[in-house]
Amino acid sequence: MLEKLIDKIRKFPTEPGIYLFYNKNKELIYVGKATSLRNRVQSYFRGARSMRPIEQMMHEVMDIKIKQTDSVLEAVILEANYIKKFLPKYNVDGKDDKSWNYVVVSDDLFPRVYTVRQHELSNQQSQQIQQTQQYKYIFGPYPGLKTREMMKLLNRLFFISTCKPCEPGKPFRPCLYRQIGQCLGVCTGEISSREYKSKVIRPLVTFLRGGKKKLISILETKMKRASSREDFEEAGRLRNQINALSKIHDIALLNKSFVEDVHSDKSRLVTTVQRIEGYDISNLGSTGKVGSMVVFNNREALKSEYRKFKIKTVEGQSDVDCLREVLERRVVRIVTQNDADRWPAPDVILIDGGKPQVNATMQILKKHKLNIPLVGIAKGPERKKNDFIFGVKTREFIKFVNENQDLLIRVRDEAHRFAITFQRSLRGIKR
Repeated sequence: MLEKLIDKIRKFPTEPGIYLFYNKNKELIYVGKATSLRNRVQSYFRGARSMRPIEQMMHEVMDIKIKQTDSVLEAVILEANYIKKFLPKYNVDGKDDKSWNYVVVSDDLFPRVYTVRQHELSNQQSQQIQQTQQYKYIFGPYPGLKTREMMKLLNRLFFISTCKPCEPGKPFRPCLYRQIGQCLGVCTGEISSREYKSKVIRPLVTFLRGGKKKLISILETKMKRASSREDFEEAGRLRNQINALSKIHDIALLNKSFVEDVHSDKSRLVTTVQRIEGYDISNLGSTGKVGSMVVFNNREALKSEYRKFKIKTVEGQSDVDCLREVLERRVVRIVTQNDADRWPAPDVILIDGGKPQVNATMQILKKHKLNIPLVGIAKGPERKKNDFIFGVKTREFIKFVNENQDLLIRVRDEAHRFAITFQRSLRGIKR
C-alpha cells in the first residue's frame, strides 16, 4: 500500500492546491494546502516524524487525493471550505493550539471586511451574541496564513474600501486609495451603499466561496454591458479586475509554517528531492550520436542506475532531436503499466543545454502528463558561466536550484562525462 501511495505521489503536480488524506473507511481525516502539491505530500513520507498529531496520523492514511488550484490564495480558500464542511479529525483536533483566522464581512451600510481570530468568535458566541448582529458573512478558518497580506491582496482585487463613508452635507476629502483608483468613492459619496455591495461585496463573497470561474464569467458579462452603454471607465476597471483575478500574485501570503517542510530540515526541497536525473547528448558530427542518463540519489552518484542510449531515429546533427528521442524512451519507463519495465520517476530532471533543449523536454513531459521539475544548464554566451534555464518556475523550485547550484553542476558534468565516455567506447578510443 505504501509503495502505491508513493508512486501515486510522484505523479502529483508541482502546482498549488489542497491534498486530502483518507483512512481505510474512506473518511477524510486531514486536508492541507500546498504551494507544490507533490513536494508537500512527499515530505510526509520522508525523514523521522515528530510527535505532532498531524504527523502521527500517517499510519491511518490509506488514500490521498488532490485538487489543483490556479493560485495559493485559492488553495487557502479551498482548504477552509473543506475544513468547514467535513471537519476532518486531524484538522480539528491536531491544530497545535494555534488560533485560526477568519475573514468577516460586517452588516454595515458600507460593509467592512476584516479578519478575526477564532477565540474572538468563540468569546462572542459564549456571550450569546448572535453573529448576524455583527457579521453578515464569516469565511474560514484559514490556518497558516498571513492575514495582513491576504487583506492587502483582497483589497486590491475587489476595491474594498477602508475609508470612512461620506456624510451628506459635510465636506469630504478623497482618501489616498481613491486618488490612485483603488477606492470606488465611498469617502466622496460617488458610490451608493447598493452599488458598493453589488460591485465590491457580492464579487468578494462569490470568490471566498470558491467561485472564481463563476465570478470571472459574471464580470465578463458586466464588462460587455458597460462597454455597450459606452461606460468605458467601468469597462476598463472590470477588464483590469478580470486580468488580476486570472493572474493572482500571492507568494507573500503564507507564513513560515506553510512554506516550510513538516520536518525541521534546513531546506524543505532538499528533503523532498532525492532522485535527480541528468541528461546529455554527445555526437561526432552527424554520426556517433549517443545520449546519457546519470542518477544522483541523496546527493550522491548512483552509478548502478546510469543508462546509455544509442540514437536510432535522428538523421543529421540535432542535439535537440536526439534529446527528444532519449527522453521519449525514458518516459516510457515511467508511464508503463508493466512493473518489470518501470524505472523510478525522478524528483528533478536536469538537461545539459539551454532553452531549445528545455522546451523540447517540457513538451514531452506535458504530452505524457508528467509534472516533474525541470532545469537546464547552458554555458552562457561566452561559455564562461552557467545559466540556469527553468522549465518549471515555482517559487520552491527556483529556491531549490539557487541553493543547490553546485550539486546540479556536478550532475551536469557527470552526464557530460558519461556521454563522452560512451561515445569513445563505441569508436574504440581509449583515454
